[in-house]
Formats: sequence, structure tokens, C-alpha cells
Amino acid sequence: MKIVTFNIRLDNGQDGINNFCNRKEFILEKLKSEQPDLICFQEVLPHVAVWLKENLTDYYIVGCGRDERLRDEQTAIAYRRERMNLMRLEVYWLSETPLVPASRYPDQSICPRVCTEAVFEDMETGLVFRVANTHLDHEGPKARKKGLTQILEHLAGQTFFAHAPVILTGDMNAEPDSEEMGVMKDYPAFTNAAAGVGVTYHGYCKGARPCCIDYIFISGGLTCRTVEKWTDQRDGLFLSDHYPVCAVLSEPDGR
Repeated sequence: MKIVTFNIRLDNGQDGINNFCNRKEFILEKLKSEQPDLICFQEVLPHVAVWLKENLTDYYIVGCGRDERLRDEQTAIAYRRERMNLMRLEVYWLSETPLVPASRYPDQSICPRVCTEAVFEDMETGLVFRVANTHLDHEGPKARKKGLTQILEHLAGQTFFAHAPVILTGDMNAEPDSEEMGVMKDYPAFTNAAAGVGVTYHGYCKGARPCCIDYIFISGGLTCRTVEKWTDQRDGLFLSDHYPVCAVLSEPDGR
């Protein structure tokens, strides 16, 4: 099972040669070449979600925007329609009122943050597993810690296929040795399949501080066979301002 976490970069027309309109075909070519089973996107604006649904014809794409009208950015999950059967879907806000659209923690930025969580059946193997995809706050370390803790507690409290393996993906806006990512130590069942890939945010190599902030955590008997970041570029054109991270996972019992 091949899974990718991919911050596709919000399309506000501010990136020159790397504006989304220039990256579209490059992204499609890469995805068609790699054929991942699951793609966990971040920073998907509504018109980009439409474009994904129109062009990724081998996938269904689920998620909703983070503001009170369910617009703005979303953490969409694309899943291969011929292999994955969606059994359950929910989107909740990282806040003290997770079912209130656009709600936020008091100590975060003005941007609401969400988690898109889905339960799938792998129709090739029969495995039932859960995926949680998120994008933590870019300004508030306390909000990032609260948001990650909220997601992990939510996952731990599930009763629908409670013991199913879990894949937790996303742009956490925090380095592996940060205090907020230290929350993962309280959940030793998870391992970081993306460990060792190095820098994942490069900012188009234009002076931004490179850092490692994109993750694929796995639990429940899933193991990582291979992991890589997609560093493709053409004369200064990148797939995004993040390197997408791709992991090939083996299912429990070698399935």
C-alpha cells in the first residue's frame, strides 16, 4: 500500500514560476507515474479541490474547507476507487469545540485547523484501517501541541473498528525534536515512517529556512518497507514548496 502526504501549497498566485497554474501538469504526471493508493493533501483551496476531482479520475477525494462556510483550505484525502472502500468519514476542528466549524484554540493563529479522518477497507486484502490527515497551526506551538494531542486522544477513543491500524499524516509545522512533537512519546504504538527523510519544507529554495515538518506515523502492525521524498524539479519548477513524502507500507501478517 503506497501512501503520500502532500502539502500542495495554497494557490494565491504569489509564487512566480511556481504558481499552481504552472505546477498542475507536473503534479499530475508525478501522481500518474507513482500511482499511490492514498494521497493525503494539505492546503487544498476549493478550486484546487475541484481540479483534483476533475483530473484524478482514478480516485475519490473527500474533505471540506476549514471556515464557517466549509470553504478555505482543506486536508483532503484522495483514495484509489478500485482498491479502497470508504467505510466512515468525519472532519473535526482542532479546538475545544471540534464540531463547530471554524472554531480554534485561543492561542493559535487566525486560521482554523481541521483533521480529516476516514476508515477504509482495502478490497485487495480485506484490511480495515484508519487514516487521519491534518495540518497543524503555523504560528502557535501551544496550539500545535493541543491539536496533536486532540487528534491522538480522538484516535485512542474510537469504538468503530477500535483496534484497526492507523496512519496519521500531515504537515505538523514542527520539527521532530520540538516540544509539540514530543506528544508522540505518549503514544508509543506509533512509529514515524518518514524518519530520516530529512528536509521536507524547502520554500522553493528561495531563502526560507528548510525544515522537516511532514510526517507519516503508523501503528497497529503496519510496517514501512520504503520511504522517500519527491524532490523532482524542472528548471526551478517544483511539485510544491514542500517535498511530498511517499511511504510503501506492509500490512499486518505480511498482507
